[in-house]
Amino acid sequence: MTEIRRFVDGLLSYNNDTPGLLLQHLCNIQHQYSHIPEEAIKLLSERLHIPRVEIISIVYFYAFLHMQDRGDFDIRFSDNITDRMLGNIPLLESLCKKLGVEPGEPRADGKVTVDLTSCTGLCDQGPALLVNGMAVSRLDEDRIHKMVGLIEAGVPVNKWPKKFFVIEDNIQRRDKLLDDVITRGSAIEAFAVRGSDGLLEAIDQSGLRGRGGAGFKTATKWRFCRDAPGEEHYVICNADEGEPGTFKDRILLNSYANVVFEGMTMCAGIIGAKKGFLYLRGEYLYMRTALEELLQDRRNAGLLGKNILGREGFDFDIDIHMGAGAYICGEESALIESLEGKRGIPRNRPPFPVTHGYMNQPSVVNNVETFVAAARIAVFGADWFRSAGTDQSCGTKLLSISGDCSRPGIYEYPYGVSIRQVLEDCGAEDTQAVQVSGAAGHTVPPQEFYRSIAFEDVPTGGSFMIFNQQRDLLEMVQNFNHFFCHESCGFCTPCRIGGTLMRDLLNKVIVGHATSYDLNEMEKIGRLMQKTAHCGLGATAPNPVLDTMEKFPGIYSKRLLNRSYEPAFDLDAALEVSRHITGRDDEGAHIRYER
Repeated sequence: MTEIRRFVDGLLSYNNDTPGLLLQHLCNIQHQYSHIPEEAIKLLSERLHIPRVEIISIVYFYAFLHMQDRGDFDIRFSDNITDRMLGNIPLLESLCKKLGVEPGEPRADGKVTVDLTSCTGLCDQGPALLVNGMAVSRLDEDRIHKMVGLIEAGVPVNKWPKKFFVIEDNIQRRDKLLDDVITRGSAIEAFAVRGSDGLLEAIDQSGLRGRGGAGFKTATKWRFCRDAPGEEHYVICNADEGEPGTFKDRILLNSYANVVFEGMTMCAGIIGAKKGFLYLRGEYLYMRTALEELLQDRRNAGLLGKNILGREGFDFDIDIHMGAGAYICGEESALIESLEGKRGIPRNRPPFPVTHGYMNQPSVVNNVETFVAAARIAVFGADWFRSAGTDQSCGTKLLSISGDCSRPGIYEYPYGVSIRQVLEDCGAEDTQAVQVSGAAGHTVPPQEFYRSIAFEDVPTGGSFMIFNQQRDLLEMVQNFNHFFCHESCGFCTPCRIGGTLMRDLLNKVIVGHATSYDLNEMEKIGRLMQKTAHCGLGATAPNPVLDTMEKFPGIYSKRLLNRSYEPAFDLDAALEVSRHITGRDDEGAHIRYER
């Protein structure tokens, strides 16, 4: 028996050959071998009765899975726009030069791979990278030099200096969610005392809406799920924090995970669920061990498992499922598809997850911050929560602030705070624009800084990226556009093709070959994507382009050719072969354009 067969057999026997765990098996195999060997794919296909081609399609779908060996050290530089602003590319080039490796290609000896990846949730302390899933922040040349020495010496990552892997919470402002402490088990006890109806009423009266960005009323979602017929009900925590510039869930999972699990368990009691999942983004792999230990502590304390708090029949447990590098899995139905071991392609809706979710059973899917808020409402009450915020946006909101400011980090504000106030508090000066709610959000110009963070004004899932007057906003737009092209699941034509067309036209603008015709085409494509895309990713992907064209038209107009139209390819260059054959190189054998 080969070593690979022994490893795969161990995975499958431990998990009872469950097909829904395919993605988790692949993640474990990737971690063990730095790639997915063909032998492992064959074994998984035979044992799980899944076609080989389907398994391969899943490997190619997720960015962190590979069929080619990545070597002993798999290094991925975060490439969000804030990392670019902090100098990630020169540091990547320096590391590649010192190691003698080309970006994206394994070194000849198979020892190391250096590549780019999407935002890693470390925007407040970048530039950052992942090495074998472990996060390294605050990169500089000195740290790059030391990493080279460790890699060349073959020192395992778990023996690298601990200071390399220090990730700070970096909380700059606290309010209700981060300040007010609840004792372990208190939210579950509130459920035991008040029951499903009583606690749902409290959450309803609090005005709590989902903190992931959509803003659906939490009590309504939980009530729909509770009342939906099904053999099982499920609680799912969406910890796939993939929106560029967002890192609030990182802090909640690092320092407030007990409250997260408290909220999930309370929700389970309300809707009658016996099983829950924390879907943890692949970039947060380094958190998994601590979270697993905390779950075990809660089992030992009678807060998870059978007969929670001694209450007969109150059974609930939580599993951690790892993502594998797919932004689209932040969409709740795509997340459920991934939980079931498949490619994370959004489902058609309706039906919605509250009636047909995980394994086609009623399921609640909520953001990390939402479960924290719900747990605190159970303990402190609806009035406590409603005392902050606005009529339509109750409570507080965590903002992940990064970019051109002196004090990046996590800020908690009551809903209704103005953008101007936030900029003052974080030390932002000479601000040209703020990107609110990440790449999929909106670009806010200075004349709109009076506006407030609220569902009824400027809604946000939490990202708040700042750009001063010295920044070229087209670099931001280009970074976001390339991100969306890379992260498209490829299911629908508007997103798959529209995003690529938009990227090509945008690149044409940046190199100075675009005309007003191209801008009109970009707007047409963007509006079409908004109206016809299959899911929210495709519908919001054109936002950075459309917003900046409307609010910052000068960044486009100053780069345009002084003509109405230019071909998308170089006609003159295309005639070079003909000129060579005919022996002509006179003026009449060339096509000239007036700029």
